[in-house]
Formats: sequence, structure tokens, C-alpha cells
Amino acid sequence: MKEELVSVIDSALTTAGPVGSAGTGGLGLPVLSAPETALLRRLDGVFEGWGTQAGAQSMIMPPLLPVASLARLDFYDNFPHQAVVVSALDLRNGRPGADGPPVAFAGDALEPARLALPSAACFAVYLSMEGARLTQDTTVTVLGRCFRREEHYEQLRRLLGFHMREVVALGSREFVTAHLSRFEARISAFLTALGLPFTKEAATDPFYDRGGQRALLQRLSPVKHEFVVDGLAIASLNVHRNFFGERCDIRHGDAADPVFTGCAAFGLERWLSVLRGRFGDWGAALQAVEAAATDSAVAS
Repeated sequence: MKEELVSVIDSALTTAGPVGSAGTGGLGLPVLSAPETALLRRLDGVFEGWGTQAGAQSMIMPPLLPVASLARLDFYDNFPHQAVVVSALDLRNGRPGADGPPVAFAGDALEPARLALPSAACFAVYLSMEGARLTQDTTVTVLGRCFRREEHYEQLRRLLGFHMREVVALGSREFVTAHLSRFEARISAFLTALGLPFTKEAATDPFYDRGGQRALLQRLSPVKHEFVVDGLAIASLNVHRNFFGERCDIRHGDAADPVFTGCAAFGLERWLSVLRGRFGDWGAALQAVEAAATDSAVAS
């Protein structure tokens, strides 16, 4: 009976319904059970290992970013629907909650929101290197807590808050191209070893003005490809060309041209979702990941 009760609780905690339903799951903020947490950490270890094997430095980025910094990257022009900002309470008019415990704070009860919750892990990497003069091609890997406002949330498939592992390359065009080709092979081999049917599809969510010349170039030569399993994008390969190098003034030594950048990104909760659909049992999924990590490493 105790085991059945734990199973019911785990299932309830990881179910995310429409916005506004009871519990944090309905807000796109699920609690992961111990087996789910173990699987997420193992998956992240696999993806981080791919990065470090390719020479990536593992780094920890800040959980919040300045609104002004993201604005310089055109984030609020391109993704206003995803944006989530944070603010402290404005206590100049007294302490809130005099009429009872609050369930929400109105805008006039808050200080101006100067900080934001990032929607992707790589933004912090580029901003942390602002003004840098790189002496060599560079690879960085980070695990970020990311946040995206959505019209609705759905179990582990679509969340307000989630984990994203990224492996970011900064350097020459050729270096970035080789980086993404290496990860395309890695991801394909891993999914094949897991027995997960997948497609690789072009996506259209540019990091720049949709009406500009860069957006036109993307339509002619897509800059983002997603690995899709069961209708869900679980990993992506992103070519930013020199956009972030230009906006953040990241260059090779004294070279006049900004660096090119690109990243491989993994939405970890989404991987959990498709693995649950494939194997049903978290323990079986973990064993499959262990085996596939070895098999795909040999294949690559």
C-alpha cells in the first residue's frame, strides 16, 4: 500500500495541467521524484561529458540576467511572449499582506523589474564574455535553469521552469560548424542506441529581427535544427553566425571581425518525457541511458 501511495504522489507531482489549476504542476513547475531526478542527472552527465570530451570548460552562470543586457540581444523584440521578469517588493507604502496572505502582488506593489529569468542557458555565456578577446577557439558547457511563459503547460513536455544543458562554441565559422556537426552525430547515435525514432527538422525562432536581412538569410539557410521525438523537440543545434559576437563585442585577439557562435542544447525534462513514453519505468529508462551512452560512444 505504501509503495502504491508513493507512486500516486509522484504521478500527481509531475503532472502539469492548464495554467491556473491547483498545485505547482499546473503552473508548469513540477516536482521530480527521486527516480526522475536520478535519470535527469545521468542524462545531464552524458551531455556534459560530450562537451568536456570536446574540450569544453564547465561553468556555472548566474540564475538572473539584467533586463538591459537581454534587451541588447533583441530578446524582448523577438520573444516577448516568453519573457519572465522579477522584482523586489516596494515597501515604501508599508508591508503588503495587511488584509491577509497575498496570492499575487499588483504591479504598484513592486519595484521596477530590472532582472529577468533567462529563457536559454547560452545568453549568460555570451554576456559573461562581453568585450573578451579570445586567444583561441573556445567551448563552454553550462546547465541552466530556464523559464518560458507559455499559453499552457503539459506534464514534462512544456514547462514554465526547466533544466537546459548547453554546449557553446565561440570562434571561427569553421570551428562552430565542426562543433555542431560533431554534436549532430552524437545526438543521432544516442537516440538510435535508445531506440527512439526521431526526425531532424528546421525551426524558425531567430535571435534577431524577423523582418531584417538576417531573418531573410535564415529562411534561405536555417540556423536552428531540432531533434524531434513523438512530436516533441528535445535537442537543438543552433547557428548564431556572428550575431552574439557582434552584440557582445567578442573577438579573436585583435581581429576586427566578431567571433561566430553556435550551441547544442538539451531540454532535460523533455528527454524524461519521451523516455517515460518509450520505457514506461524510470529504472528501465535509466538502464537504457547507461547502455546507450556506451553504445553511442563506441559508434561515434
